[in-house]
Amino acid sequence: VQLQASGGGLVQPGGSLRLSCEASGFRFRDYGMGWFRQAPGKEREAVSYIHTSGGRLNIDSVKGRFTISRDNTKNTVYLQMNNLKPEDTNVYYCVRLRRGTIYSEGLNPDRYDDWGQGTQVTVSS
Repeated sequence: VQLQASGGGLVQPGGSLRLSCEASGFRFRDYGMGWFRQAPGKEREAVSYIHTSGGRLNIDSVKGRFTISRDNTKNTVYLQMNNLKPEDTNVYYCVRLRRGTIYSEGLNPDRYDDWGQGTQVTVSS
């Protein structure tokens, strides 16, 4: 399993970034996918989840600002982040959830199976 995240960077408050994660080594369409963020020494925080059916979940702090999507033809999951805030600064990781994860468990880190290296997002003026 390989998950390659990209698209992070430095952006001013109110700006936008689009993260991408290209997956390989497994049948992408059969798995729920997500994004979490984690700073060194801090707790992992689930951010967004997309079910195999396309159903989505977001944590409250990013609702209305972040949108997760997937393209099964490209084995890629995206995170469009708009109206970024300094508190969004973090390392963002793409994650594959355990096969069979039900929709309501999509933001439960206990369901995380594999993740790749993260991409740094810094929101600062």
